[in-house]
Amino acid sequence: MTAREFLRRHVFQNLGLKLISLLLALGLWLAVSSSPPSEVILNVLLIFRNMPADLEISSPTVPGVQVRVRGPERIVQRLEPSSLRAEVDVRGLKAGDHTFDLTKAVSVPDRLEVAEVVPSEVHVTFDTRARRRVPVRPRVVGTLPPGYGIQEVQAEPDSVEILGPKKEVESIDSAITDPIDVSGVLERVTAVRPAYVSDPLIQVTNPQSVRVTVIMKRGTSATKTGLR
Repeated sequence: MTAREFLRRHVFQNLGLKLISLLLALGLWLAVSSSPPSEVILNVLLIFRNMPADLEISSPTVPGVQVRVRGPERIVQRLEPSSLRAEVDVRGLKAGDHTFDLTKAVSVPDRLEVAEVVPSEVHVTFDTRARRRVPVRPRVVGTLPPGYGIQEVQAEPDSVEILGPKKEVESIDSAITDPIDVSGVLERVTAVRPAYVSDPLIQVTNPQSVRVTVIMKRGTSATKTGLR
């Protein structure tokens, strides 16, 4: 292909449309670049990348990140929190307390800059991941009929596996169920309830409903209802 044929086919073909597109792009660039500077404050989730498989975050709470972004008004007005990223790489991290500089963790789109990050740093505690089985303790509530008491409380399954930071896992002695009301029950009552652990850092693995049966008996010394 000669140079003349190349120019005719790839440069001059639809030249009018190409010039119009170029002018539109140039006009858009000028409009954005001449837009007065503005700022916006956005709340961004903090992401821990490359989390080691044997670690868990054991801090009760991890704060979100508030980012003040500065840039051309036309861009700032359309900015969404999803356009920003606050990421900390924890590859190879060991259990313990760690402090992260969040001013270096935030990235923003082109033509924008980070004016401020609050908090500027965050302290997070990591612990070794642990799991173990703990007994299920059904929660029985209600007013017992006169002369009746609780003879037996059965739970199927009678234990569940929990997962979380080692220190918290070792401090848990049981999982409890949603309440089973025995008010007015003379013989027995069976109910299906979920089992859970109140510590937000602990989760029940493979959560399943627990079948709880409460057996009453006349003449049995009344057992105080509540957590059993």
